[in-house]
Parts: sequence; C-alpha cells; structure tokens
Amino acid sequence: MVGSAILRRLKILKFQNLLVRKRSQLDLISQIEVDDFINKERPDCIIICAAKVGGIKANNDFRGEFIYNNLQIQNNVIHSAKKYRVKKLIFLGSSCIYPKKSSQPILEESLLEGPLEITNEPYAIAKIAGIKLCENYYNQYSSNFYSLMPCNLYGPNDNYNLETSHVIPALLNKFHSAKINNTPQVEIWGSGEVYREFLYVDDFAEACIFCMVNIDAKLIYDEGISQLNIGSGIDLKISELASMIKKVVGYNGALFFNKKMPDGTKRKLLNIDRISKF
Repeated sequence: MVGSAILRRLKILKFQNLLVRKRSQLDLISQIEVDDFINKERPDCIIICAAKVGGIKANNDFRGEFIYNNLQIQNNVIHSAKKYRVKKLIFLGSSCIYPKKSSQPILEESLLEGPLEITNEPYAIAKIAGIKLCENYYNQYSSNFYSLMPCNLYGPNDNYNLETSHVIPALLNKFHSAKINNTPQVEIWGSGEVYREFLYVDDFAEACIFCMVNIDAKLIYDEGISQLNIGSGIDLKISELASMIKKVVGYNGALFFNKKMPDGTKRKLLNIDRISKF
C-alpha cells in the first residue's frame, strides 16, 4: 500500500530512474540478493516501505515471523546502503514503537520511555531496531539515514483479509459483506472505546517525498530525536469509526462490540509539531 502510493507520487512529480522490483524479483530477506542489487544499481536514495505488517490479530498470531522478517529486511537494506554509500535512506516505522502508556499526543522523545503494547511488541521491537540502526550509522559513519513514523494508514491497495488486516479495511470488508448477505449484526473487536489516528496513504506519500527532498538526517538528530512523526493530528474512537463506515457502506444492521477481544493501546495520537514546522 505505502510503496505503491510513494511510487504514484514520484511519477506525478516527474521523478525518473525509479528502481522498483517485485518480491519475486528481489527477496529482501536474502542478504546476498539485497547486497548484489544495491551494489549493481547504486541508488542515490532508498525509501524502505517493505515490511511484514498486519493488524492486531496478525501481530499477535505471527509474533516470530513479525520480528524475524522485519529485522532481516531492514538490516539487509540499511547495511548495504551504508556499505555502498547511498546518499540518503528513509526508514518507515509505525506508531506502535511508542510505549503503551505514552502521554498524548506522543512526542518523538517518548521512544523507549516505557513498556510496549504486548500484542504488537515483536513488530515494534523490530522497528525500533531499524530506527536505532539508522541513527547509529549516522553517528558512526555520517550516513544520511533517518526514520519516519506514520500513524495508522489506509487507502488504495490496502489489505482486506480479516485475519491480517488493519482496522479500516477490516471494517469496510465486514460491513460490505454484511450488507450483501443481510447479516443482522457486525462484530467489532474490543470495546470500541480506544482511539486511533488515521492518515490517507497518498498524504503520507507526499510527506515522504517532502522529507526526501528537503530534510537530511542531521536536521532530525540535531533536534535530539531518533525519528520524525507523520500524522493527521486528529484521532477518533473505534466506535465512531465503525458508525462512520457503517453509514458510508449503507449497512442498516446492529453493531456488536466484542469486549472479550483485545483493544490494544488505549490511545496513540502522534505529536506532529516538528513535521508541521518543517
């Protein structure tokens, strides 16, 4: 979803010499393939959109895959980028890197100040490792590498599989199916009382390209932070989101909030003062 949005934005802005490979053409989990690719192509800039991602269920069910695959992908790409002196690298993380009980809205300085939400801890730990790898390659080698942390994203090419998707595509799928099948009620995980912040993926892509063109690593690290938040600055309850999607889809049945299922972090609204200033 994110990679295709960034590619769309690059093409709109008339960027050329775009190095794009499908997963079948380049396995980022393979150190040899990644090293060979970057050595051969010598890109000026890399934006790491690739990751093993999913919603609350997938994060909890595939904990080993989430930490292993993400560590492998980011380590291979970041290290080869350093090795072959790539001029700029931007690593994309997730707001789940922040402690479960962070003060709201969440400042970049909140990283590593407390325990993580247990359901997505493996994914978050992998992402934190990527952030720190970029930061310390900057510190030791002056590599122009840094990280952007988006809030929850949605948009074209999202994943609608109920076993692995995030909340917006999952709800779209559920309400659409319920409308077609005249299902009397739709089940929604958790209490519906937790808050989430959302950003349309094309807006995030615009932010990524802005950062690529205008922001170097020194500007981030001179702020005393390891990563830069990207968000909308607005959040809403999952119950409000569900009602909104129900109305858009035109579903007339009832909502059932299954409180036996996990809520995840109560709230994770990002502080976006810095990106707004830039």
